[in-house]
Amino acid sequence: MPPKDPLSVTFSALADPTRRDILNRLRRQPLTVSDLAQHYPMSRAAVSQHLSVLERAELVRRNRRGQWIDCSITPASLDEAAQWIEQQRAAWNERLDRLQDYLSAAHPPANAPSEPAEDPPTNPPPETSSQEGEEQ
Repeated sequence: MPPKDPLSVTFSALADPTRRDILNRLRRQPLTVSDLAQHYPMSRAAVSQHLSVLERAELVRRNRRGQWIDCSITPASLDEAAQWIEQQRAAWNERLDRLQDYLSAAHPPANAPSEPAEDPPTNPPPETSSQEGEEQ
């Protein structure tokens, strides 16, 4: 059974590369089905079926102009999909930031000192007495 919620319908429509290409072409200007069909190695009826999927997802609208049918993009569904993607991105970035904080606290990097380095003590070299050398 095909998905029913609007977001699933939108993503399902966007899953096909031909439909994504159709949206890219319509982004520039409205086109007729015939204009679109000449860009693909498929029949005009097949392009029309792709357009029907995009219409169900409310990504494309067809408008009759005399004997011609113009197709144009309707960005509202794309905006909803983009908003959902951005929410997911924000949530995952937050999770990854928390994971990075946890890992940094649990396992500090090997090259980072845990305490400030102290200067090594500077003791003068031991003095050798001339008597020690003479006793041997």
